[in-house]
Amino acid sequence: MACEGNSFEDDLADLNSAEEFLDYFCIDFDVRVVQVNRLHILQRFHDYLARQEAGKTPDYNAYRGWLARAYTDFVESSAQAEKVFAVFQKAEGSSFLPLSSLSD
Repeated sequence: MACEGNSFEDDLADLNSAEEFLDYFCIDFDVRVVQVNRLHILQRFHDYLARQEAGKTPDYNAYRGWLARAYTDFVESSAQAEKVFAVFQKAEGSSFLPLSSLSD
């Protein structure tokens, strides 16, 4: 948890992995879900934080709530369905043409 003498911002700066964030905020998690979705969870967490009221600095409880929500998104769904990254957003609107169909 938080180190004595460190500010909340210092503690956050020291966190590197999804597991470290989840542990720091005391969120129980399934290792298998995090292994498959760690970048998606962190990106979704970042997206949720970006929606905070302008000028309002989130506190520990706000961060914890957004991280728990981001994690839950991937427990109940999948990276493909959630479309966090542009690659999944673009894939939805594209079609597949086999290379052999271009040679006619």
